[in-house]
Amino acid sequence: MMNQYSAMNNKEEFIVIAEEQDRNYWAARLGVSGETLKSAIRACKSTSLVFIKNYLSLKQHPELKSGL
Repeated sequence: MMNQYSAMNNKEEFIVIAEEQDRNYWAARLGVSGETLKSAIRACKSTSLVFIKNYLSLKQHPELKSGL
């Protein structure tokens, strides 16, 4: 039962920006522009939602970075 629960928590979301409609969706969901979203993906070298959200959070609040 524990393995089944762990597998459910490991479901990772990935950002798809190939189409403008997808890019607009993710940009709106994250509260950034499409260009900012593309820059974040390039900087992270990842489309993982967790990575992108962390990157954007650190960009908006650089004081958090000093605690890492």
